[in-house]
Amino acid sequence: MAELRARGLVDPSGGIAMKDLFGVAKAARDLALPDVEVLLAEPSYAARMAAVCVLDLQARRRPGQPELVDVYLRNHDRIDDWGMVDRAAPWVLGSALAGGPYDLLHDLAGSAEPIRRRTAITAPLWFVKYGSDADVEAGFAVAERLCADPETVVNKAVGIWLAHAGDRQRDRLLGFLGEFESAMARPAARLARRKL
Repeated sequence: MAELRARGLVDPSGGIAMKDLFGVAKAARDLALPDVEVLLAEPSYAARMAAVCVLDLQARRRPGQPELVDVYLRNHDRIDDWGMVDRAAPWVLGSALAGGPYDLLHDLAGSAEPIRRRTAITAPLWFVKYGSDADVEAGFAVAERLCADPETVVNKAVGIWLAHAGDRQRDRLLGFLGEFESAMARPAARLARRKL
């Protein structure tokens, strides 16, 4: 917090320079998890985003760590912005869920909170790059559940996930779109097709 304040990142008048915030998080990447949770409890967006960045950096060094998943989920009510989800969900949750079971993704997909639903479809981005074909198929199952979601913060994430999955499994993406595109929000469908 002292470093964030020194750089004017807490309650900034002119917005946050994300490069500066990431620099602070990188310097604090070895922060103990109880201290990460202290940052997540702060009202400041910068403090919470820094905490999420630390979780992401730790997961990149040690993918699949259940204690990182626990911190993320226990504090999900403080992870209340799509940028926070996109920063940490693939490495913190995705790497831990590779190989299954995938129940947590479906639990999150069934949440009443759009940001949790975004986590459900953003975490499987890890599967596309590093996971097995079964992992990618699990991502398609989540995309199927969320493809008609009315919330922009969710349906755009579905489109983004599908576009990346199509890099790996083009025919599977085309089949998915053939079946579900008519139910998708137009921006989500455009995003899903952007690499075809």
